[in-house]
Order: sequence, then C-alpha cells, then structure tokens
Amino acid sequence: MNHIELSAERTINNYFKDLSSDGYKLNPIQRLEYNYEFSVAKENEKVKIQVYFGKKGVKTILQGDQTSNLYKELFPKFNSVLFSLEQESLQEPASYIGTDESGKGDYFGPLVVAGVSLESKSMEHLKSIGVKDSKELSESAINKISSELRRNNEIKFNVISLYPKKYNELYSRIGNVNRILGWAHAKVIENLLENHPVAEAISDKFGDEKYIYSSLQERGQNITLHQVTKAERYTAVAAASILARDRFNSWFKHENAKLGFELPKGASDICEAAAEKIMSKIGNHSLKDFVKLHFKNTLRLKSNI
Repeated sequence: MNHIELSAERTINNYFKDLSSDGYKLNPIQRLEYNYEFSVAKENEKVKIQVYFGKKGVKTILQGDQTSNLYKELFPKFNSVLFSLEQESLQEPASYIGTDESGKGDYFGPLVVAGVSLESKSMEHLKSIGVKDSKELSESAINKISSELRRNNEIKFNVISLYPKKYNELYSRIGNVNRILGWAHAKVIENLLENHPVAEAISDKFGDEKYIYSSLQERGQNITLHQVTKAERYTAVAAASILARDRFNSWFKHENAKLGFELPKGASDICEAAAEKIMSKIGNHSLKDFVKLHFKNTLRLKSNI
C-alpha cells in the first residue's frame, strides 16, 4: 500500500469515527479497487462517503440525492474537501463513461441518449479526429466523426433511441421528461458497465442528480456519478454527444425521404405547419409517430389529434 492509499484509509477512518460519534447509522467501510467508502443512513434516506486514491492524490465525494435532508445535513461537514468537477481545471479521469442526449428540445424526432466508455490512451486520438461538443459541428462533420467512432474497436459505446411513438407512451405513464432522461442515461451506463467496468461517469447536468442516480441498478450504484454543466468539455461526453446527434439526424433523413418534404428541427412555429402537413397526408392518428405530443406545439395545432 502506497502513501496515497494510506492517506485515503486514514481519511475514511476519521470520517467514520466522527459520524459514528454523532450517532449516524453507518455500514462498514469497504475497500474497492479505486476507493474506500461507507454508507450513512437516516430514516429512509442514504448517502455514501467515498474517498478515492490515485495519481492525483486523495479526493472525497459525497454521493446521493442532493435534495434529501440527509445530504443537506452532511454537506457542511465535508464542504471544504468535496471534490467537484465543476470547480476543477479540466483533468479527465483515467477511465470513465461519458453520456449525453439529443432531441430533448425538438418537437419532431426521437430522444436519443448515448454513452462512451473511454480510457486515457484514446483521448488524444479522439481529439485529433475532431471530437468536441456536437453543437459546434456541422451535420456532415457529425456524420463523419460518428462513423469513425463506431469503427474504432477501442471505443466502447451504447446508444438508446426513444422514437416518438415509444417516447409518447413513456411520457403518458411518467409525465416528466427529466425522469425519462434519467432512466435512459442510467440504462446506457449500466449497458456499458456490463462489459467495461469503470469507477466514474460524467453526464451533462439536466436536473437533480436523483434522476439518474435513482435509476441506476446494481452495477451503476457502485460508480461515482458526476453531473456537471457544460459536460461536453470532457472527451467521452463530447463523443457521446456526437453519436447521439448523428442518430437523431439519421431519423430526420429517413423520415424526410419517406414523406417527400423536410421536417423542421427545434420547436418553433414552423413545426405546426409541418405537423398539419403530415396529418393531411397520412391522418391525424399518425402524429404520435413523428412528434413529442406533450409539447405546446400540439396545443397550437388547428386540427384535433
């Protein structure tokens, strides 16, 4: 055991001792491949205290539902030492999963969530082929880079596409876009962890941490999940954004060819005219196969659905 691991062990033991003396219910300390951790429980709430050790030293993470009373109660005790990707200069983990989505704000088309599992040895190569936030790339560049990512055997990825009909069915049951997103991000992470275990995952911050964290299953519960703003700064997240956007674009290309006219992206007023054109060509019942019905655009349509 090197001095960094010893320091992490001392740190976690001190946390355990302090919280135990404060009367919290604690699970035993566990030593995992990259960190020490234990759970703190109070009533029906639970958070994890995690202390990581690595080349960059020791870092402490408080993981759990940030809106819970227990998290808010414990946060001040660790505020001075908590590791935050948002506050650090950009230093990517040696291996991690990055996730991102496309289509959330678009009336037409699917909601797509993609994940990329990446190791440090591949990061420079991805940057060299132009991997960056898909919002900064043309559609042709997205298609080209996405093709290169899919051909690269060292890049492990997973993509979930919720096409309009399926998306509308989910929304009618769940009634919350962020909960659907949380499930999809968690599912992508779980799928990648099945064959490519890593210790950390990074996703763009679209809501409370609980949306993804509560959907993670056994494998996912053991990773450290970071949700940060502008997460596309991280190579794996940027790669995921490209794969998600390319799948999203592919749906439009396919449907435009079938319909014989172009469907607009976004959710502006011109979307209603395109929706009316679909209903007049195929029938009112068909709209559920093309749009996200809960958008305000649907309410503004002149025809009844």
